[in-house]
Amino acid sequence: MTNEGLGSWLERRMAMTPNNEALVFDGKSYTYRDLALRTRTVAHGLREMGVRQGDCVAYFGFNDPAALEMMFAVGTLGATYLPLNARLTAEEAAYILTDANCTLVVFGGEQAGPAEELSTMDVPVREWIGLEDAQWARCSYEDLTAGRSESMIDVQVGLDDVCILMYSSGTTGTPKGVMLSHGNMMWNALNQLISQDMTSRERVLSVAPLFHIGGIGGAVTPTLLQGGAVVMLKRFDADTVLTTIEEQRITTFFAVPTMLQQLLQHPRFDQADLTSLRAISVAGAPVPEPLIGPFQDRGVAISQAYGLTEAAPSVTLLPSDDVRSKIGSAGKRSFFTDVAVLRPDGTKAEAGEIGEVVAQGPNVMLGYLNLPDASAAAIRDGWLYTGDAGYLDEDGFLFIRDRYKDMYISGGENVYPAEVESAFLEFEEVGQVAVIGVPHEKWGETGMAFVVARDGTDIDLDVLRDKLRKRLAAFKIPIHITIADALPQTATGKIRKTELRKLAAPQPG
Repeated sequence: MTNEGLGSWLERRMAMTPNNEALVFDGKSYTYRDLALRTRTVAHGLREMGVRQGDCVAYFGFNDPAALEMMFAVGTLGATYLPLNARLTAEEAAYILTDANCTLVVFGGEQAGPAEELSTMDVPVREWIGLEDAQWARCSYEDLTAGRSESMIDVQVGLDDVCILMYSSGTTGTPKGVMLSHGNMMWNALNQLISQDMTSRERVLSVAPLFHIGGIGGAVTPTLLQGGAVVMLKRFDADTVLTTIEEQRITTFFAVPTMLQQLLQHPRFDQADLTSLRAISVAGAPVPEPLIGPFQDRGVAISQAYGLTEAAPSVTLLPSDDVRSKIGSAGKRSFFTDVAVLRPDGTKAEAGEIGEVVAQGPNVMLGYLNLPDASAAAIRDGWLYTGDAGYLDEDGFLFIRDRYKDMYISGGENVYPAEVESAFLEFEEVGQVAVIGVPHEKWGETGMAFVVARDGTDIDLDVLRDKLRKRLAAFKIPIHITIADALPQTATGKIRKTELRKLAAPQPG
């Protein structure tokens, strides 16, 4: 077999464990043989529609077996797989499809409207295929696979070839296309398998969106490489997740902090059977300490991880054995990845000294599509400059303080919003919080907090400020505290602080 890429994984796994359960979705179970043969038919269908090596093919939808079939089939053909955020508007998606020169799109039922609008716009897409029937589209997804051959396609694909083109969320500006190679995906999967002690007996819940790197590389591809079972949900819902953990005997899954918060606040959390669940890998933002204890008390280790799309995403992971002794840490470097913290002058910071986190390894991206200057700025001398502020302790454990861009300086003191947010969440009346820096005549900048009350509670701002004074230094306490009904979030549950900054900006007149 000359295919060394992602497309060969299912072929090799089918040869080893054809009858083992690979995927569960919506009550239906697929063996590795089922998934591999299904992927072959998708690959043949795409090739008959003109997809060739080097082309870009997109999936525009929520979690579905088709997303995995497409990813592996596109990899088999040596083309590039583009998972489009299912919540994008037509205008947002048009920018990405044009930048990527995407030629074919498979879209979900809920994306039929934006997809039809896109089909009338000036984008390079030649073929539109609906998971469900859409009269205006070329065909349905089932038509794409119907009657296709189940024979193996062997296209020469190398580890250095582009595998996945994943666009940044765009929360800080124009999205950038992160080029991840087949090798990047393989080394990330190995990092995850070793760091998390994953076995072929894992039953991993896939609930994070597959159009984000945490959804693909944080759980799914490592599990399928190892031969475990992926139990997929279309989207996150706390009640459904608790039920699925019980019924499917889930052993682990990848989540972001807001997911933990919703699970913890669910009325059934205390009664839910979590005995099968050994650990939850959490990334995407620093995990507030108040979220960790209740899960640990139920016997579930919260293994904080640190990663980013540009690293596919594994950089560090906190082993379960160290969860209590290193609470708040994102862990030690992944097996095949090096990590350092640098001062602004490029020298290495001392233990405990905050600086910019940098990473190096075979899982680091090839670069940004069509952006050589941005690529050169992000990867210098082989090191990926993450833009995150953190420090390494004496034992080599990484602690992330915040994004450098989110840090603000109040009266000459650095303030990291993540630390302030963690303090807010210690109080039972606070359900969610986001802190940003805003201009201040005297101090230069000060904090502004947007707080969402926990269901069934009211927030007294004077009482809340009194509590904060006992927890935080005065310069860290936000001068402005606003009660909000909800916070703007990305599909993965990250708070869209750019939207909050717009709300906080002085309005004309």
